[in-house]
Amino acid sequence: MNKYEAMIVLDTKGKEETVDQIVATVTKELEKAGAKLEQVDNLGKRKFPFNPRHVEAGYFVNINFQADPKVLEAAREKLRLNDNIYQQYYQRR
Repeated sequence: MNKYEAMIVLDTKGKEETVDQIVATVTKELEKAGAKLEQVDNLGKRKFPFNPRHVEAGYFVNINFQADPKVLEAAREKLRLNDNIYQQYYQRR
């Protein structure tokens, strides 16, 4: 098991769900894939320096977890299908 840090950027523009509901959905997907969550930090809403794809700001969530590399790939592919996730970055710690 490797330790990873994920930076998830959420796009909540025009969505009915709250940020907490979306974060809960993301963490459940990671746990379903087999990751062991250590810490979840909501870093708040931040504006982008430029407007890529007509999105002005996003909610940043930092997630620390342990997982096998295959679990990470499965979770990444599953979260890629989620419309609420604008960007996702993973780094091995």
